[in-house]
Amino acid sequence: MKLVSFVSQGRPGYGVVKGGGVIDLGARLGGRWATLRALLTADAVREAGRIARDARPDLPLDRLELAPVIPDPDKIVCVGLNYREHVAETGRTVTERPLLFARFAGSQVGHLRPLVKPKASDEFDYEGELAVVIGKGGRHVAADRALDHVAGYSCYNDGSVRDWQRHTSQYLPGKNFAGTGAFGPWLVTADEIPDPSRLTLETRLNGQVVQHATTDLMITPIPEQIAYISAILPLLPGDVIVSGTPGGVGARRNPPLFMRPGDVAEVEISAIGVLRNPVVAEAA
Repeated sequence: MKLVSFVSQGRPGYGVVKGGGVIDLGARLGGRWATLRALLTADAVREAGRIARDARPDLPLDRLELAPVIPDPDKIVCVGLNYREHVAETGRTVTERPLLFARFAGSQVGHLRPLVKPKASDEFDYEGELAVVIGKGGRHVAADRALDHVAGYSCYNDGSVRDWQRHTSQYLPGKNFAGTGAFGPWLVTADEIPDPSRLTLETRLNGQVVQHATTDLMITPIPEQIAYISAILPLLPGDVIVSGTPGGVGARRNPPLFMRPGDVAEVEISAIGVLRNPVVAEAA
């Protein structure tokens, strides 16, 4: 099942993608849960599935503005340097524990919405990643049970403003400019992806393949990420873990390859789909 958050005629909503349309779950569930995050919190995905099996779409998909899959997460935790090829191209060494940093919800856009190159920088880089959405909360989650806590998976472009990222040893400035991260197009529920280590990730810029890897190459696999993060603070339904980018980032190419206004960035992950975003300049 593909779950999507959207805006229709100025009204936020969420639903199930079916054919070329969307079943409006918010309306069909009588407004009991206002957002997709609230649906996950209520553990009502099975009820949504029952509706989706028999219902016809209420809205045409191509007329909706797609929002970030979870527009309002309690937290977005990103994992850095989680593929050896990427570690090597940065000149760093593999860390004993996962390198974590935070993203803010306000820095994200949805599928087909513009990524915004900031006025403050000309070093706007792409990072294709697998996003993990938590469905069942928990603290001190054991790695061997961690996938039981996953609602589903999506594509993520962790757009990075490299010179601001290098201002200090902390990544936060370069990872949180407004409109620099993309999340979508939808969440594919975990029952359709029983093993997230068997996916293929590809990033393209203007049709050129710039990153290609399989998720079994992660240094810290998804279950260990969930276990480690949940030892720090409780994971909640709707929380997002952005699991790391493979090698091939623009900053480490010769010459560097950064995203410019007019470009189109795509992140494709097998079993999920394609996240596509045009790039625009920040308004004056």
